[in-house]
Amino acid sequence: MTIQGSCAPRFAEVREEFERNFAERDEAGASVHVTLDGEPVVDLWGGVADPVSGRPWSEETVVHVWSCTKGATALAAHVLASRGELDLDAPVVRYWPEYGAEGKDATLVRHVLAHQAGLPAVTSPLPAGAFYDWNLMTTTLAAQRPLWEPGTRHGYHGLTFGFLVGEIVRRVSGLSLGRFFEKEVSGPLGLDFWLGLPEDLEPHVAPTIPVDPTRPGVLLPSLFVTALTRPESVPGLMLLNNGGYMMPGESDSRAAHAAEMGAIGGISNARGLAGLYRPLALGGAYQGVRLVEESQLPLMSDVAVAGMDAVVMVPSRFALGFQKATDNRYLPPNDREGLLLPEEAFGHNGMGGSLGFADPKARLSFGYAMNRQGPGLGINERGQSLVDAVYRALG
Repeated sequence: MTIQGSCAPRFAEVREEFERNFAERDEAGASVHVTLDGEPVVDLWGGVADPVSGRPWSEETVVHVWSCTKGATALAAHVLASRGELDLDAPVVRYWPEYGAEGKDATLVRHVLAHQAGLPAVTSPLPAGAFYDWNLMTTTLAAQRPLWEPGTRHGYHGLTFGFLVGEIVRRVSGLSLGRFFEKEVSGPLGLDFWLGLPEDLEPHVAPTIPVDPTRPGVLLPSLFVTALTRPESVPGLMLLNNGGYMMPGESDSRAAHAAEMGAIGGISNARGLAGLYRPLALGGAYQGVRLVEESQLPLMSDVAVAGMDAVVMVPSRFALGFQKATDNRYLPPNDREGLLLPEEAFGHNGMGGSLGFADPKARLSFGYAMNRQGPGLGINERGQSLVDAVYRALG
């Protein structure tokens, strides 16, 4: 497998592990990017973007990064908070009055960011294509009774987070989530990262290669098992009642790529993911582009909730909108995928294994994106091997 790009000698082991992913860990196409003190030290890509056509993964290839999108959406909210335009301790209804229906009037903005809002799913059947209709989804969520008392527990809002946080961003800024992100983050930083992909960029997208659940050795996480065996459960509602978005192939449709879905719809690559977090590893700014004041960073990196997750049924830890390291290696094999990072780091992974994060203490940012998914929600041995190699290089 031909690997292209550059890698500083100090980080040679990252390149070695990247090559091993293709040789030993069933990688198809992928990219990895690392910055240190703002400078790229790893920028590698390789493999096949589209196994059907044989199109190679190039420097311009982008891919669906699933829940890595949540990091971009959370950042949008923190940009507004850092400017004093959004109070994270205020009730949501201050900015979105309709949200107060069905006993949600006391829900705080921080509850939404920390997956404590009690709206990981909706109970009313959603029509086909619901996730491509922003008004439908935000109206439905505003009218939905919470599935638990907001603020009393946390449970991963895997598919609804983007509509909830994104509508708050829209109400405060007057711009759609995708437009705000482009204007304030991806545009100024020059990132290959879109919440709503322009149609002329479709040829650069690598189609997702979903995991084959019938393949020997593939173990489905408890979340998926519960959803398939108990469709009335919260996991079942989340994964089955989404207007068909989670059906095989739908996430690669033009409608899905064009939609602004702040939980799961982002299109990017490793360079875009690492670039998103680069300013956050450097006190909130990079090359004259200040995203947040340095005083905002503790709210983005400090643990807000931790413990058993009410939705995914394994332990999880979150800051306000970002994931924190969680070691689940002691769990049964189907639920061991977690996120092993230094305690100072914060970011977000995507279903199947993609990852972006910042480590302010090390002044480091990291991105990894691939087209072949692993079986779980966390990162798997491909991404973790790259992270581990980065930190071994740092000593």
